[in-house]
Amino acid sequence: MTKLSVNVNKIAVLRNSRGGNLPDVVRAACDVERFGADGITVHPRPDARHIRYADVRDLKRAVRTELNVEGNPIPSFVDLVCEVLPAQVTLVPDAPDAITSNAGWDTVANRAFLTDVAARFREKGIRVSLFVDPDPAMVAGARACGADRVELYTEAYARNYRTGREEAVAAYVAAAEEARRQGLGLNAGHDLNLENLRYFAERIPWLDEVSIGHALICDALYYGLENTVALYRRCLE
Repeated sequence: MTKLSVNVNKIAVLRNSRGGNLPDVVRAACDVERFGADGITVHPRPDARHIRYADVRDLKRAVRTELNVEGNPIPSFVDLVCEVLPAQVTLVPDAPDAITSNAGWDTVANRAFLTDVAARFREKGIRVSLFVDPDPAMVAGARACGADRVELYTEAYARNYRTGREEAVAAYVAAAEEARRQGLGLNAGHDLNLENLRYFAERIPWLDEVSIGHALICDALYYGLENTVALYRRCLE
């Protein structure tokens, strides 16, 4: 079954909005694991507006499944990942002022840079995933950079799902097939939710992992966190 990694950034946003430690990000992550998630994802950004570097260190000590750390590989991020040694690092080309991830890597134009960064992480035993648009050329480029996996940026799929899901998923199926040809593992994330997740997973049954945060935490406001994790896992069965 495709694994569910829950992004806890939004829990940190709520904590940071008031100060103190409510809600407790580490406790929430441990609860999410206990409720059935297969991993925890965090995406620290330079302005620390949600997950902070200290949170990543704390979570590494607490998480019992897989910790996936996402981010733009600026020097401080690279140092953090090499210190913490998560199971997976997902490299995302975020601008410092980006509200959320909004594009994948050009793995051809950035090949030299990504190759060097990926090699540094792999030497530490960390699985490397590159965030890419659903473009077979970018997927093949990720393989050339030495990545272990790609994460398909699914915003376009989610945006177009209601107006034509077959057309919306077509480019992702093509990119996923290229990943399989290249021998790459396959992740996906961004705006996946209870409405569109099942169909995506059905069309790409060799999908290794989805990373979901914003929609899942929003749903938890209505359904409760434990029930929401179960609902998302059910979409992947």
